[in-house]
Amino acid sequence: MSETGVGSQIDGIVLALDPHSTEPPFRQLKGQIVEAIRRGTLTPGTRMPAIRTMATEVGIAARTAAKVYSELEEAGMLEGRGRSGTFVTAPDLTSAVLTRAAEEFAERAVGSGFTLNEAITAVRVAYSHVD
Repeated sequence: MSETGVGSQIDGIVLALDPHSTEPPFRQLKGQIVEAIRRGTLTPGTRMPAIRTMATEVGIAARTAAKVYSELEEAGMLEGRGRSGTFVTAPDLTSAVLTRAAEEFAERAVGSGFTLNEAITAVRVAYSHVD
């Protein structure tokens, strides 16, 4: 939990931001939700807090929380059911893990000053060394 005591609790799991982390709040929250689903601590059918509630409890903008939910819906990890809310689904964890690894790689490549083409070349070279 952050120093300010801000956090969101879902089925006994506390999602909270570390104000001292170099990772942006969006990535922190998204990563915590993905990890909780991957570990099975957030199980399929679990109802997530409303976007505004999540944003207020964690201490981020509602737009940021909405982006987290949207990306996790696109990845098949969450499902929006209109007025009923947003729920954890039974995701394709292999795809989710690959997506997370690709995001981390892209962030590091950009942070190190590499272009998209240089990053793609590095992945192709790495693939050529794998059986």
